[in-house]
Amino acid sequence: MSDHITTTVDLIRHGEPVGGRKYRGQMDDPLSDKGWRQMRAAVGEHCPWQVIVSSPLARCAAFAEELAARHGLPLRFDERLKEIGFGAWEGKTAAELMADDPERLARFWRDPLNHTPPGAETLYAFRDRVIAGWQDLLLQYAGRHVLVVGHAGMMRMIIREVLEMPLDKLFRLQVGNAAITRIRIDGCGSEALPQLVFHDGRL
Repeated sequence: MSDHITTTVDLIRHGEPVGGRKYRGQMDDPLSDKGWRQMRAAVGEHCPWQVIVSSPLARCAAFAEELAARHGLPLRFDERLKEIGFGAWEGKTAAELMADDPERLARFWRDPLNHTPPGAETLYAFRDRVIAGWQDLLLQYAGRHVLVVGHAGMMRMIIREVLEMPLDKLFRLQVGNAAITRIRIDGCGSEALPQLVFHDGRL
């Protein structure tokens, strides 16, 4: 395989799900009407991609299926690209979580390694599964332009890997609904050079 291969990966976060903002994690809420509008507007008529890879959760999968069908693109789902599991926090809004402990969320955002929500997936476990999926994707689709439809946490973890950020600084990255991040990888394997082209943007 040529060392001059360039792989481009666009990551897009799902739009607003039914039920609005909450710690959703692996709950399988579908996109709201607004969420569908956000996703369709973010992509428009653009289709530079050769393949789509998606989280299997409904708020990602349904749009990925629509886009793949519209443009005749191959589509694959990867369980490893699901959002982090928030355990007992799933389905709760920020206000609900802070009602009996105003500092609970602040502790988590500042030091997520030591303030894992009850019953939640640890950041280490989340990193291991997402990055395993990311590395397999780069191997399988080397030299191609790939769209990954996923979640804020998943996108943060991949960007963190590309930039070699400390794991506990993950939540310093903002990811909006239907936001797009582009990563370009020059070369393959251990000698590959990944670069963040743009983040939290639009095509």
